[in-house]
Amino acid sequence: MPFVARVLLPLPLPEAFDYAVPEEISLSVGDHVAAPLGPRLVRGVVTELRDAHGVNRPLKPIAARLDDAALPANTLAFVDWAARYACEPPGEALAMALRGLRASQPAPERLVQATGAAPFRTTPARERVLKAATQPMRAAALAAAAEVSAGVIKGLIDDGALEVVFAQEQAAFSEPDPALPAFDLNPSQAAAADILVKLTQAGDFQVALLDGVTGSGKTEVYLEAVAAVLRADPAAQVLVLLPEIALTQAVIARFAARFGAEPAEWHSGIAPPRRRRVWEAVVAGRCRIVIGARSALFLPFPNLRLIVVDEEHDASFKQEDGFIYHARDLAVVRAKIEAATVVLASATPSLESIWNAQGGRYTWIRLSSRHGVARLPEIELIDMREAPPERGRWLSPRLVAAMAETYGRGEQSLLFLNRRGYAPLVLCKACGERMTAPDTDSWLVEHRYSNRLVCHLTGFSMPKPAACPHCGTKDSLTAIGPGVERLEEEARGLFPEARVAVFSSDTVMDAAGAREMVGRMAGGEIDILVATQAAAKGHNFPGLTLVGVVDADLGLKGGDLRAAERTYQLLAQVAGRAGRAERPGRALIQTYAPEHQVMGALKAGDRDGFLAAEAEMRELSGLPPYGRLAAVILSSPDFAKLDAFAKALAAAAPSADGVEVYGPADAPLALIRGRRRKRLLVRADRRVNIQAYLEAWRARVKVPGAVRMTVDVDPYSFL
Repeated sequence: MPFVARVLLPLPLPEAFDYAVPEEISLSVGDHVAAPLGPRLVRGVVTELRDAHGVNRPLKPIAARLDDAALPANTLAFVDWAARYACEPPGEALAMALRGLRASQPAPERLVQATGAAPFRTTPARERVLKAATQPMRAAALAAAAEVSAGVIKGLIDDGALEVVFAQEQAAFSEPDPALPAFDLNPSQAAAADILVKLTQAGDFQVALLDGVTGSGKTEVYLEAVAAVLRADPAAQVLVLLPEIALTQAVIARFAARFGAEPAEWHSGIAPPRRRRVWEAVVAGRCRIVIGARSALFLPFPNLRLIVVDEEHDASFKQEDGFIYHARDLAVVRAKIEAATVVLASATPSLESIWNAQGGRYTWIRLSSRHGVARLPEIELIDMREAPPERGRWLSPRLVAAMAETYGRGEQSLLFLNRRGYAPLVLCKACGERMTAPDTDSWLVEHRYSNRLVCHLTGFSMPKPAACPHCGTKDSLTAIGPGVERLEEEARGLFPEARVAVFSSDTVMDAAGAREMVGRMAGGEIDILVATQAAAKGHNFPGLTLVGVVDADLGLKGGDLRAAERTYQLLAQVAGRAGRAERPGRALIQTYAPEHQVMGALKAGDRDGFLAAEAEMRELSGLPPYGRLAAVILSSPDFAKLDAFAKALAAAAPSADGVEVYGPADAPLALIRGRRRKRLLVRADRRVNIQAYLEAWRARVKVPGAVRMTVDVDPYSFL
């Protein structure tokens, strides 16, 4: 009986399509196929096979089965779950799982191998070649192994004793050795590692929150869980998710030291051909450990036994465009589908993870002290209303004095400001015009290094004009506020003999640059590091004893429900870079609101008290984790159509108990790339299936062609 294949295409289509399976094609669930869609052939993945009984309509036949390795069943299940959770077409999630196949196959490698035939004549050189040709090899490598010239290889090919073959090069990933000696663990670390190992040995779905202060050695702890997984199953695979590419090199170095082999990398800085080889090695089981960014969660692991989400609180785990998801939350789901263990590690865990740990849903493992003799830094607040900086400067006299003391002792300082460039705003002194990106509300940021004005939202860039584009006045454009480049300028002026460097995504473009910068800082080649959040987490700088936070109030501005939590996390993390070795550290925080609960909690070291107060506020308001949120973002180049549809959409919202809909309202960034934007916000009780509500709401309206509608379940950005 002929078969019907249900094929999911990596496109924004509402469902998978049925195709007839030709008799000459043998298929299994997970296979890649070429399927007709209109006039073209499209890659798809078989999600279901059934006999054709009862099919009473003609179906297009599948054109071919593709050679790529089939997606594992658990990967398909994860793709389906992720799509339903995000209220997105399933093809969008499948596209994430197939990202590694976007690069074409590299050209096959030219190799030579023995044919078994004897050459017409033999010589000692030829005999050495045939003895060394135990497997297909590059001609140059074979010649080197046999200590002969290339002419000897060519002669044996001409004689028929060697033949040329073409083979697809496979990425080589050395096998990790879990039997190598472990790092020295203190009693607290050893106890935590023992708990994690027992969780991995349970053989079912487990979640652990590894909650340890900065410098407590969380990485060394979860490395022992990795070792236990690798020892227990010679085919087991491990995934470690990191929020920043800049962190990958340091973590890879620790894995290499522990297991004698470097894990695979997966992030946007890896070239597409390399990503393809990693993808192929993962699905074939040849790659045991992957360290990567959030998208690595969609790799086709056939035997995923452990997922580690390092710095689990970090907002970078939230994908804000394209297929919208939060990698921490989906990591827990993927571990459940795989019956695996997931470890969420952080010095400042998210309120959601703390809530789950307090409720017993997660195993809560705490490390309350730093490793070895290191102590947590002393945190002091500088009230900028009482001790302002000198005119034209941004560093308070108290912070400058502390930097001078630190420099005089031969120790390092870090100045933290989460603003790239030289200044966040450029305006005209003559007419007051604020420079913004074309067709966008975002301000242009001045970059002195390149003498350009840059929009960090859209990527627009232009040379800084000599005159105001609005009024034409020459030399009237002035920089307002500081960025890291401006702080660097001030630090160089104050300490002309000091070695000063900037660590931001503008100065460190890739993983290699991050590795170099971290190495210079760790090696004592930098006296003062001016940095954005690129240096705020995960790095260990033994000589760093002073952290100065320049604008601590920056993250508290705006209506983000997580603003206080994020600010506390970021400042606690950056303060935690100080004093991680023998010498004690301190952090000076410049603020205009020392009475704010975030600043008080930082000074007192009272994280738990801060989280308790934050949780109480959220519970009273029914906000996450005590309630659920979803954002609906509308955009269009036609403001009239956008406004009309936004009102119609709000009017069509289903009435449901435990659900509130707010809006529509203009988005804070109301214009991006020529498209006007409006937002609606849905708040629901936890018992409400918010995805079902959103689907029912969406089914009530027809979105005009000029309007784009995006759904963001559990939004992290409210812009």
